[in-house]
Amino acid sequence: MSEGLRERKKRETRQRISDIATWLFLTKGFDNVTVAEVARTADVSVNTVFNYFRTKEDLLLDRQGEVEDLPSRVVRERRPGESALRALRRDFLDAIDTRHHRYGFHEGGDAFARMLMTSQSPSLSARLREMNDARERALAMTLADEVDADPDDLIPALVAAQVSAVLNRLMTRAVERMLAGETLDAIAPDLRLQAERGFAMLESGIGDYAVRHAEAPASSAPAPVTTPEPVTTPEPVTTPEPAS
Repeated sequence: MSEGLRERKKRETRQRISDIATWLFLTKGFDNVTVAEVARTADVSVNTVFNYFRTKEDLLLDRQGEVEDLPSRVVRERRPGESALRALRRDFLDAIDTRHHRYGFHEGGDAFARMLMTSQSPSLSARLREMNDARERALAMTLADEVDADPDDLIPALVAAQVSAVLNRLMTRAVERMLAGETLDAIAPDLRLQAERGFAMLESGIGDYAVRHAEAPASSAPAPVTTPEPVTTPEPVTTPEPAS
């Protein structure tokens, strides 16, 4: 169904408010910007802002759903013959090589990280923790669905926790180096090496977990009928009579 004019205008208004809010947060700091200032800069009312965003944190974390779903989506879209771990490894290394924003390793990522780290807002800190927890829970649920795990099976949650720990530690280290003034080109080779090592350590334990099996191609021809070979009965062994 094509998008109507009303829906398009609402989407564009929402995006404009989000973009303006992000620019203000990056320029002045999250704690120093009010929702009223966002509304004034976007030339809308405060009520309009809250019609699209429930909280100030929502203005900043506009892509929360996308961030939380990322590892799950990578697993769902993994290639035939590829395990969950190998798909996540491939996706992370690709993001490093292409400087894609999905893991935060991109141009301007240091400014966003600095804004988050300098904020003293307890509500923002809580939202970031909730987002990380939700991403790990979503990955565990996806893994459970992919392997048809029993409800009381802890393995999907354990696998999700291990992968999440590696990814979080890698990106924390990358952010620390970006904030120290290092360029992406200077960070990337070592970050890639550390990622390779981290995923290699996981490989020995969960490397074959949730492998996607290739589906057999459908065939309209009936399977050939094989006729069993006749069973031959061995001739009886005769024992010579003793000599008299």
